[in-house]
Amino acid sequence: MNEADALEMLQRSLVTVLLATSPVVGAALLVGIVMSLVQALTQVQETTLTFVPKMLAMLAVLSLASPFIGGKIKSFTETLYSRIETGY
Repeated sequence: MNEADALEMLQRSLVTVLLATSPVVGAALLVGIVMSLVQALTQVQETTLTFVPKMLAMLAVLSLASPFIGGKIKSFTETLYSRIETGY
């Protein structure tokens, strides 16, 4: 394995991490924006108010997106192991 192969696998690993975490992070971002808007409109400035809806949304998205996340990680792992096996 030369430097180009190592850099390619590093790039693929970073893309895999981004794809695997994006549904959960996106859900947390969306719920955070909505809760901030609700807090601004109602003038309720409680800092702990956003945590429970964010956690519930993240749990729901994680349970729904787990086949997608598992598939991406499995695909990357199979590619990595096949490259290790062949020495390429």
